[in-house]
Amino acid sequence: MAEIAATDPIPDAGTEAGTPQPQAGAVKLTMLLAGVVFLLMMTFGLLMRMTQGGLIEIDPILFYQLLTAHGAGMVGTAALTGAAILWYFMGRHVVLLAWVFWAFLGLFLFGVALILGAIFIGGYAGAWTFLYPLPAISGGMWGPEAAAVFLLGYLAIGIGFLLLHLEVGRKLMAAYGGVGGALGWPVAFGGGRVEDAPPPGVLAAMASTIFNALGIIVGAVAVVANLVNLLVPGFAIDALLAKNLTYFFGHVFINATIYMAVIAVYEIMPEYLGKPWKTTRAFAVAWTAVLLFVLSVYPHHLLQDTVMPPWLLVTGQVVSYLSSVPLIAVTAFSLMVYLRQSKIMRWDLASALLVLGVAGWTIGSVPAVLDGMIVVNKVMHNTQWVPGHFHTYLLLGEVAMVFGFMAWLVRGERGHGFAGFERMSFATYLLGGAGFTLAFLVSGALSVPRRWAAHAPEWMLQAAIAAGFAVLVIAAATVFVSMFAAGLVRGRAPHEAGRG
Repeated sequence: MAEIAATDPIPDAGTEAGTPQPQAGAVKLTMLLAGVVFLLMMTFGLLMRMTQGGLIEIDPILFYQLLTAHGAGMVGTAALTGAAILWYFMGRHVVLLAWVFWAFLGLFLFGVALILGAIFIGGYAGAWTFLYPLPAISGGMWGPEAAAVFLLGYLAIGIGFLLLHLEVGRKLMAAYGGVGGALGWPVAFGGGRVEDAPPPGVLAAMASTIFNALGIIVGAVAVVANLVNLLVPGFAIDALLAKNLTYFFGHVFINATIYMAVIAVYEIMPEYLGKPWKTTRAFAVAWTAVLLFVLSVYPHHLLQDTVMPPWLLVTGQVVSYLSSVPLIAVTAFSLMVYLRQSKIMRWDLASALLVLGVAGWTIGSVPAVLDGMIVVNKVMHNTQWVPGHFHTYLLLGEVAMVFGFMAWLVRGERGHGFAGFERMSFATYLLGGAGFTLAFLVSGALSVPRRWAAHAPEWMLQAAIAAGFAVLVIAAATVFVSMFAAGLVRGRAPHEAGRG
């Protein structure tokens, strides 16, 4: 490994549980806020499924406002938690400027306030994807001012993420010898020794920083184009170009949430397994592949657009096949091997949720790859199959990792242990999440459309069943967030004493 700059790294940071964590208090506050927002967004989701299942009636206008808030809120909060995990654990390896995280959090909250105001005061209901030229063509449902405020909220959040990624990226490059060093290229493609490779979390953080920063910049172009169109209606850009820009951003951003959150698995699980998670040559190659695949797979969102260049659509399908390989072959397989070989594996709520997160992420890749096939996409894309696969990714993947990280942060002097109440809460979350996502997938297989407020009677049963499973998810998530809040009141965990 390249020589580490003396001013940047924390000596002996490694992955030791006793490593003091700078700015732990800021991260804990962020996770608490995120937990509360997750519960609110889950409640919005429950209301929509109950409406589709004929259990309650809400005005269709309100339904689409809830749909917009739920999409933007869940994606944004998942990204917030992923970024907080990245920041927390990179603080083990390099010294990060405290003000950057506070600026990031402040810009994020400011953006959230603008978005919520645009939706519930201004009436904006154009979905979280802000697809051009929809923000300016509302049919009288909302005014251009509401759309502009919504888009300005996105810009504020994007600027915050760019600040955070720039700080993390520059410190990792300084500490590990540039981009290639932080991605483990000397080990992956050169003669470097495995023993000198950066920790796994560093590779994940560097890759996530690169592709998420690029995605946000591209998304900002689409946002600004929409804003100009709102201010100057005569200004127009090519709609297909705008859609490519938007979905490049959307795909990269939502994937970055998971790739940042998995850092918690790499950094925490060695504590439970009793052995380090090593950066092998295969691991380093896999993360370079992840970087390339995340940046190139987005055309699988545009398979319905027959005017797209065919080579791009084929690229989207082929890369869809390949994109799950690094995940399954490295992270999931390695975790299975570590669990099987460990003689001292200790289970508690945190470790169970982290393992569930990897499993849910892996399982969610299967319906995603299917939808990325052109012949399947023609039939399934505008059905509930799509929310089925990304709810599996998020609910049983990223969000499970987040709740696992939160449980680990406040386990305190209880140490390891899986009490009956915690087991029941975990089982409830698993059952609710599996049933909820399966109901989406079954509906998609039966060609039930997505994003519709009103459902035909023959579509309602699956939505009503999904609502029941959603109640289980919300109940378990409420327990997780409450336990985290109670843990914060009790005090800091031993491995954070003295810093934060």
